[in-house]
Amino acid sequence: MPQLDLEKTLRRIKENQWALADIDWDAPGREMITEEQWPKLKAFMADLTWIEHIGARGFAAMAKKAPNDTLREIYTWFHAEEQRHANAELALMQRWGMLEDGEIPEPNINLRLTIEWLDKYSDDMPLSVLGSVIPMLEVTLDGALCKFLLDEVKDPVCHEVFKKINSDEARHLGVDFHVLEMMGHGPMYRLALESIATAINPKLLLGVAVYFPLLNRMRDNIVTMGLKEEKLYEAMAKFEKYGGETPEGRRNPWYQIMRLHGKWVIDRKNRFYHAPVDAAVKASNYIPKSWLPAVPSWVNKLTWHTTA
Repeated sequence: MPQLDLEKTLRRIKENQWALADIDWDAPGREMITEEQWPKLKAFMADLTWIEHIGARGFAAMAKKAPNDTLREIYTWFHAEEQRHANAELALMQRWGMLEDGEIPEPNINLRLTIEWLDKYSDDMPLSVLGSVIPMLEVTLDGALCKFLLDEVKDPVCHEVFKKINSDEARHLGVDFHVLEMMGHGPMYRLALESIATAINPKLLLGVAVYFPLLNRMRDNIVTMGLKEEKLYEAMAKFEKYGGETPEGRRNPWYQIMRLHGKWVIDRKNRFYHAPVDAAVKASNYIPKSWLPAVPSWVNKLTWHTTA
């Protein structure tokens, strides 16, 4: 696979910016959302909005760890793009009558816990970890969720919005996999030692404790919407395919860790993994909201208004 030209990629990012104001939110088509779809779609879109913000917070942390100015600027643009994706999805919810004026949907408990971890600890994580987790989330959740949405929803405005979002995400993934490969350069013993030292970091272990249940929760939510699990797993398999295309990518210990975890998630017969993680999902339902700290202030930047 040829090396990605980051300077050229940065120029394309700048040339392909768009705004909510570019879309006619009053165009015909909102009536194509059926009464049967509406309640499930509302929950689905709320989850998707918060997944975008998880990506945004991840890119903000990655920008601080970027090894050069070009990659740092790219990640800064990606942060803004993920926020715009969340705002566009809120605008669709507003178009479909799912939100009161000024209302922001609440994240499910596992998304809430993940956001809290990101806000507290993501800036302390090395690029090797963030640069492996974010592409897995993007290729799996964004890929499967967005495709399902386009298959199920007939509103042409929804298709217009996600054509723009998917174009952005394609550039994100191109950079994501480039960085995965980049992190595989260097002596193998050094890569292994750095990975072991990071893996036993208590902050990372806490992140694992919220990340594993998040994936299983999202799997359950997707199945409730009507998406077959196999479609989610097909999207997850793309991480292994594209992340391991080069010897350098395969030498990245964190690629191998995420690849192995992906296999555990896909294998529903692996009760040693799924039984405790599914139990953690159920247990999280009983966490009182009063035990959680206030939602981070940066969440207030979410808005469906086209001036954003």
